[in-house]
Parts: sequence; structure tokens; C-alpha cells
Amino acid sequence: MTVEQKEAPGAGARLLIDLGPLVVFFAVNFMRGIFTATVAFMVAITIAMAISRFRYKHISPMLWFSGLMVLVLGGITLWLQDETFIKMKPTMVYAAIGAVLLFGLLTSRNLLQLVLGSAYPGLSETGWRKLTRNWIGFFLAMAVVNEAVWRTTSTDFWVGFKLWFFLPVTFLFALANIPMLMRHGLMLEPSKDEPPIPPTQ
Repeated sequence: MTVEQKEAPGAGARLLIDLGPLVVFFAVNFMRGIFTATVAFMVAITIAMAISRFRYKHISPMLWFSGLMVLVLGGITLWLQDETFIKMKPTMVYAAIGAVLLFGLLTSRNLLQLVLGSAYPGLSETGWRKLTRNWIGFFLAMAVVNEAVWRTTSTDFWVGFKLWFFLPVTFLFALANIPMLMRHGLMLEPSKDEPPIPPTQ
């Protein structure tokens, strides 16, 4: 009997799996509107999960959760022809991830370390606690921001805000944590050109 080996995706593949469906959503929304974009989003994230499973033998828990949310809320959006549900999806994902990480921190189980442990070699327990604390605050703040934006602006503005605010801010936040992480033992590898971030589709 052979054991199925897991191959970690490289930086480019990780970006394709995590952000490819979002890019598809933005592009199709620009050309065909929110409902066609929702269909494309559902198809794209299903393909991303399939690539992760069959090419890399693994689907991360966060990708499972994000994919489930896209399929369920996207399906409700299409069934009711009400874009409210797909707009609420980021709020629910951000809030749920933040709550799960907070629960893990309060019960002395660092769930972020379980998901991203190999991506931060050498990081001390203190570093992991501080990183988790920072991501909890970030995710909960982003949930509030998404609620404020989709409830007070047009659909086109909300989609553009996701593209030009949420994604850049997420990467900048991940980069801003690097100095703190290095003070707590993080060993950067020369081959890494960006810090890993939890999926936030």
C-alpha cells in the first residue's frame, strides 16, 4: 500500500487557486453583470478546489469553507434573483474565520498555525499568537467594512471596492506583519516572494 503524497503548491499556483475565482468574478461582472458573475464564480471556485484536490492532493479547510459559502450563497442569489446574498458572503466568511481563530486562541489551540505552519518556518509560539491575534482583528474589521459598503453603495461600487480595496489591503496587512514575525523567529526563505495569507474569497 502506498501513502498518497501531498505536494505543496508554489506561489503562482497558490495565487491561482486562492484568487483566480475572484478574478473571474470581477471580470464577468464587468462584462455581464452580477448574476452571470455569480455563476462564473461558482464554477471557478469548484474548478479551483478540484485542481487543489487532484493536483496537490489536498483542499485546505479555509478553501473548503469559502467554496461552500460561494456555492450555497451563490445558489440562493440565483434562485431568488437577489444579489444581497452574494454580497453578504464576504461578511460571513470574514466573521466566521475571525470567530474560529478567536475560539482557537481562547482554548489554547492555534488553528492558524495548523493551517499555515509550514509556511512560517522558525516562528515561535509567541509569534503565532500575535499573528493570530492580528488576523482576528483584521478579519472582523473587514466584515464590518463589507457590511457598511454593500449596504450603502451600488453593486458596481461594491465589486470595485472588493477588487481595489479588499485584495490590496489584505496583501499589505500580510506584509506589515513580517517585521514582527522576524522578531519572533521567522526564517524567510529566499525563494518566497510573498507572505502566505489565509484564503479570503
